[in-house]
Amino acid sequence: MKLIIVSGRSGSGKSTVLHVLEDLGYYCIDNLPIGLLFPLTREAITNSSASRLSKIAVSIDARNLSDEIANFESIYEQLQQSGLIVEIVFLDATDQSLLQRFHATRRKHPLSDDRTSLREAIVNEKLLLESLARLADLHIDTTGLSMYELRDMVKQRIAGRREQELALLFQSFGFKHGVPVDSDYVFDVRCLPNPYWDTSLRGFTGLDPEVASFLESEPATRRMIDDLTRLLETWLPDFARNNRSYMTISVGCTGGQHRSVYLCEQLGKYFSDNYSNVQVRHSELPHLKPSES
Repeated sequence: MKLIIVSGRSGSGKSTVLHVLEDLGYYCIDNLPIGLLFPLTREAITNSSASRLSKIAVSIDARNLSDEIANFESIYEQLQQSGLIVEIVFLDATDQSLLQRFHATRRKHPLSDDRTSLREAIVNEKLLLESLARLADLHIDTTGLSMYELRDMVKQRIAGRREQELALLFQSFGFKHGVPVDSDYVFDVRCLPNPYWDTSLRGFTGLDPEVASFLESEPATRRMIDDLTRLLETWLPDFARNNRSYMTISVGCTGGQHRSVYLCEQLGKYFSDNYSNVQVRHSELPHLKPSES
């Protein structure tokens, strides 16, 4: 039996993830009190032949009692010892993005009141959910993601992964926009020659053959790709043996348009030969959906 616990700050997209999982055949419960996790899983194990309870997804967030959230690590360890396959998916976004979403929907934050402003509630919620975030198998930063992009990502990363298989996401980004908070590995490729300074290439991206030809003509590019693939080939199997389910490898250049995009494409193609669930996402090219390599 598999249990997915979906958590994260309010406004980060938890409801969207639950809807996707429900469409994928999971029995979903929103805002489950933590104290009911054990009765729910006992019922599922007892009636394991009932296909309806073979895959369960629950949402646990700041609407739970704070003392139960504080004790969640102990509960999580007991769940793992019961023979369940348990995964935690934690969603988050920048404070500013969450503020904008609440202002747009005019919803009330569960931690705000007459004495606590919306901004303070968003900050407090991050501290409250720290134990859940620390235990998460998969972190998803939904800043800049549309509801449809988030749905696609969940389908690819969670539903597209076989049990006990490591799912890889290679994402490009620009350092001038900040490092993605959901990164497991971060590689800086700003040392490579920059196509941006060639005015004939400035309007292209790392997806275009013109930029690819420029970078492939530079020996440093090949050395960088070889070094990164060798490092990842060495250590990814160790993460998999340590029951790691998801890895997000972020590659950054200055603006996230050329060098990082090209390298992520090359890494995605290379590792798709040995891993069946490999996605490539370009953070600074928002018109593109995450692609399967």
